[in-house]
Amino acid sequence: MLDVLQLSCRRGERLLFDDLSFQLDTGTLLHVRGCNGSGKTTLLRALCGLLRTDQGEIRWRGQTLQSLAEDYYQDVLYFGHLNGLKGDLTAVENLRVAARLAGYRCGTGAIDQALARIGLGGYGDLPCRMLSQGQKKRVALARLLLTNAPLWILDEPFTALDVDAVAWLQDHLAAHVSAGGLVVLTTHQEVALTSGQIQRVDLDNQKTASMKTPC
Repeated sequence: MLDVLQLSCRRGERLLFDDLSFQLDTGTLLHVRGCNGSGKTTLLRALCGLLRTDQGEIRWRGQTLQSLAEDYYQDVLYFGHLNGLKGDLTAVENLRVAARLAGYRCGTGAIDQALARIGLGGYGDLPCRMLSQGQKKRVALARLLLTNAPLWILDEPFTALDVDAVAWLQDHLAAHVSAGGLVVLTTHQEVALTSGQIQRVDLDNQKTASMKTPC
């Protein structure tokens, strides 16, 4: 479903990665590894269509991102370093805005259920500036429960989460992959799958590896 072909990217005079290629089929989690400054976030943003690389091509379902344009964004959920929350808006309001920007609508009931599932039941009407960092991260991650996007691109999603939230996120990622979804993420946390495939890209030496997970 996602093909990366001979991708190269520079930042200033520095070459981040060069001639990088990999292919992801349904039911796959790609773990992007590398030291700080190796280009992990740059690669993820390129996969989202948020920046152009110097060379190479990214294809989704056989078509280039440029040719798909807005149609591609309906299939992608991107979770970056920042939570993307407005402090003066409540958790419910932030999630409603995020849904509209992604091209779908969510009722208050669905949002309340998502917040409850992620451990924030009763917090929906609080301005997000009143929440802790971990609670803000949970609000942002509630988007995973409200989207039908098959491709999730997540930049350090486990940061600032407590043990319970880490376990929930691991289970939810595994369920998405098991249902035929795709996950691309950077993390220092190992994610176990009950079915599907884990692939790894190491940007420090640009080696790729894959591992089948037994059903």
